[in-house]
Amino acid sequence: MVDAAVGGLSDGPERESMPTDVERWKSEVYGNQIREHLYQFAENGWESLPDDERDAWFERFKWWGLYHQRNGQESYFMMRIGTPNGVLKPGQTDVVAEIAKEYATGPVENPEFGDAYVDWTTRQSIQLHWIRLEDIPAIFEKLEANGLSTQQACGDSWRNIVGCPVAGKDRHEHVDAWSVAEGLHETYKGNEEHTNLPRKWKVSVTGCREGCGQGDINDLAFEPAYKTIDGETVDGFNIRVGGGLARNEPRFARNIDVFVTPEQAIEVGGAISALFRDHGDRENRYSARIKFLMDEWGPEKFREVLQDEYVDWELETAGTDFREEYTYNAGGGQGGHNDHVGVHEQNDGNYYVGLNVLVGRMGAADTAELARLADEYGSGEVRVTQRQNVIITDVPEEDLDALLAEDLLEHYSPDPHPFMRGSIACTGTEFCSLSIVETKNRQVRFARWLKQHVELPDGVEEFHIHLSGCTASCAQPQIADVSLRGMKTRKNGEAVEALDIGLGGGLGEEPQFAAWVGQRVPVDEVPGAIKNLLASFDAQREGAETFRAFIARQDEAALEALIEPEETSYEDPYMHNTKLTWYPYAEDDSMDASPAPATADGTPIASDD
Repeated sequence: MVDAAVGGLSDGPERESMPTDVERWKSEVYGNQIREHLYQFAENGWESLPDDERDAWFERFKWWGLYHQRNGQESYFMMRIGTPNGVLKPGQTDVVAEIAKEYATGPVENPEFGDAYVDWTTRQSIQLHWIRLEDIPAIFEKLEANGLSTQQACGDSWRNIVGCPVAGKDRHEHVDAWSVAEGLHETYKGNEEHTNLPRKWKVSVTGCREGCGQGDINDLAFEPAYKTIDGETVDGFNIRVGGGLARNEPRFARNIDVFVTPEQAIEVGGAISALFRDHGDRENRYSARIKFLMDEWGPEKFREVLQDEYVDWELETAGTDFREEYTYNAGGGQGGHNDHVGVHEQNDGNYYVGLNVLVGRMGAADTAELARLADEYGSGEVRVTQRQNVIITDVPEEDLDALLAEDLLEHYSPDPHPFMRGSIACTGTEFCSLSIVETKNRQVRFARWLKQHVELPDGVEEFHIHLSGCTASCAQPQIADVSLRGMKTRKNGEAVEALDIGLGGGLGEEPQFAAWVGQRVPVDEVPGAIKNLLASFDAQREGAETFRAFIARQDEAALEALIEPEETSYEDPYMHNTKLTWYPYAEDDSMDASPAPATADGTPIASDD
């Protein structure tokens, strides 16, 4: 048995060899011990990283929230700061803004967002770019002095725990999930027995009736439920396991027929993590996620092993859930509380105000202003949503009008147009080595053009368009009304950036992945394709039919016919292959113009790719 509350090791399968490079690197140095080496490299400078060891150290640095940026940006890192359940406590938002301004300014400005900004992510985290290795100790000191950390924000371990962003404050909440999310975070972040998992471990804890924790696409999901035990109705969580979107292998999490009370959730969460640690595939990183173990075992065997080997009391069978009430990204298109944008009453009579942050990017100065408004009108707390938006909580009713009149809310609206409200984009080729196309600035331009030129059909108040630069799915494209995925194609004899187009994805009671029906559409023809798509929907819908229902009743041929790419007045400045640039927005973006440092003998540092 495992003492899962403290993450005790079981014997597990014996592995005499480490068959992948990553497993070998982790067997040498991993977890908390990476920090000492990281500080040594920071003290001695970027040049002290041996060329032939860089891949190993870059992989290890992820455990401390650091990704080395892409080709042409050598010596710069993306830093991810974990905020469990998206909660930034009073004072922390201002600290993030200060760090962004002081340490996240790059050699070239982004034409849309300037030279220092904060990215709010789809996992309720924070990302900063252009971080130098030499500055990391100072950044860590400032973060940790204010209760923030980058620990396990990346790497093969417990990632940032997500859930309803207003957990503990939501008047629609069935059970308070914040205490469970916080308990899981405090128990397993830095826990040596859960430091080295086969791959990343994504956990969702949701207590509300809307399903906004997106449990279906997480490795481990706690969802609200109730059950009669010994004649009494007990509130708690049902458990699902094995969801995820990455690559071309999306899965929805599966019900393992287990109900836990809030008091049991932390221990059972550790037990499932330990099961994954011991039985997950370490020989092939592609199949190392728990969704593949669930494919192999099925829910019944998974539950049996969990009960027999990892939990020392009798697990309850699943209780009654609220999935039929889930409205979050469920295709209803009615807006309102389900995505937390706008003004909403809390369970204590105060209000929270959700602000739309287009593609999740906010300038450092605006982030500091957000912190000021949270202090002046609320408790100082800010919360981050999985739609890359932010929330100011604890606003008294009498202060709402003054808050809503603030200048910041003109740009980050609590009542945005549906095309603004529904836009999500990943990092793209600006910084990411995996991405194939430019994303953030492009999705901003898509949203603005669509707002100006396309009329949404009657009753459609939400319309989700997610742009992901590759198949890693960081923008969660498979669960959008219109899914966009980076590709390349040729147009007029020239290589250009392109997008695959998917339709009809979403969550709710019956989640559905998008059907990929448009292939390699040149990016400048995508807005025209969306315009034509919505015109067809408006003309062919039955009554007040939702877009998702409309897509669901089409056969494959009809779906393909809905994609009519068209050149329009939309002009895209990033048609060229931005993956081959050192920075897509530089005046001279060729690799030869990169300011990345050279090696000791003066030659450019070799590519990581």
